[in-house]
Amino acid sequence: MIPFVREIDPAYGRAVAVTPLVRRVTANNPGPFTYLGTGTYIVGHGQVAVIDPGPDLPEHLAALLRAVKGETVVAILTTHTHSDHSPLSHPLAAQVGNPPIYGRADPQQGSSEAEADSAFRPDVEIADGQRVSGPGWTLEAIATPGHASNHVCYALREENVLFSGDHVMGWSTTVVSPPDGDMGDYYASLSKVEARDFAMLIPTHGPPVTDVRPFIAAYRNHRLDRERQILAELAKGPCTISEMVPSMYAAVDPRLHPAAARSVLAHLVHLSRSGVVASEGAPGPLSVYRLA
Repeated sequence: MIPFVREIDPAYGRAVAVTPLVRRVTANNPGPFTYLGTGTYIVGHGQVAVIDPGPDLPEHLAALLRAVKGETVVAILTTHTHSDHSPLSHPLAAQVGNPPIYGRADPQQGSSEAEADSAFRPDVEIADGQRVSGPGWTLEAIATPGHASNHVCYALREENVLFSGDHVMGWSTTVVSPPDGDMGDYYASLSKVEARDFAMLIPTHGPPVTDVRPFIAAYRNHRLDRERQILAELAKGPCTISEMVPSMYAAVDPRLHPAAARSVLAHLVHLSRSGVVASEGAPGPLSVYRLA
């Protein structure tokens, strides 16, 4: 079982201290994929960085401007280009003196997917290991593809804290949706984060994770359990994803079943590459799968 942490007061419109160097302002965009809303993080004091400005909501922009009043925003950073993370980057930058925006562009620019911010263009295409710093704080980019191919986490070196975006969330598991999401990449990124032995994970949605190593182990074991469930379903005979999901996710909000189906597809693509599962033609959402 994953030891989820879900207790958090979103305190919409207000800046809330998370650590001595970190404040959170939560956007009022709750939902089945955003929990109580997008947490935008302000790092430092005086000269600050802003991580994941969030959705382009006028009231959230106003709240961020109140939170940094009297301070200088020297950098804006995005974890990835889903529509609840990056759209406010450029509107915010325009209001605070146009500091550089760091991140990675959407790999499928022009995509019609509702979740994609395909118009996003960073000023700096950030590289794995690249650092952005200000007085008393240093952020290191850690490339973590899996949830999205352009996903980047940021380590706050002074506090051994990781801004984990959607890579690891305390309130829920992470959706991995092909073709941009990749389960093999996700496993590798999870191990990469685990090896750093962070004291705290601060996701974009929900509260921080403070018991990091056991949490990541449980996160991985949950994924492996899903793979075992898939193989158990296929042991009964060939079947489709739509036939697997209702029994595999019986305890999950039905509104999340379409997203669950995408994660099952990601597992099946991974298992197909590993030679464990086979399908007629390339693995896809409508394919019939069987044990290899």
